[in-house]
Amino acid sequence: MARTEAGGYRERLLAGAVSCLQEKGYARTTARDLVAASGTNLASIGYHFGGKDALLNEALAEFFDQWIAQVERAMFSSQPGSAREMLERAMTELVDRFEELRPQLVVFVEGYPAALREAALRERLAESYARCRRAGADMVRRAVAQFGIELPVAPEVLVSVLVAITDGLLLQWLLDPAATPDARQVVDSLAALSSLIA
Repeated sequence: MARTEAGGYRERLLAGAVSCLQEKGYARTTARDLVAASGTNLASIGYHFGGKDALLNEALAEFFDQWIAQVERAMFSSQPGSAREMLERAMTELVDRFEELRPQLVVFVEGYPAALREAALRERLAESYARCRRAGADMVRRAVAQFGIELPVAPEVLVSVLVAITDGLLLQWLLDPAATPDARQVVDSLAALSSLIA
């Protein structure tokens, strides 16, 4: 694993944790791996994070937060022509980047089984999902205000459904990328569903 030199110990540990998670996975990463990857020492893990598991949990949560921020930038980086175009931008950032994000997605999926047995990781992932729902709901409110649309459901519910779709698609993509719909197909499918049940 490549040693991470930049930044203070906390930042180096986080960067090293991301590297270890991508190369070894959640369960197989040891404290010594983290030290080697970050160029720090064992005591720094306890000092900055309280322990190895807390550091790994924080690294997973940080990836989640960065992805949410990228979605927001994509949605609002320039003036969209329609609400559909804005949804396509969001889904492109969520779905069409699976190949680029593959190492992080594998780590994310590997975190689920560990979270079923480790309360601290389960709570950390639940917090990440809660932040995702809040941030997504804020984006939805901003978008509907921009287009003068009134939603028939709470923004948090809409975001939860979109997150579920994204999570399901990433699992499908990890197993069979060629059979997984892209962002445009996802939006077309949502529009088709809407017309069927409206």
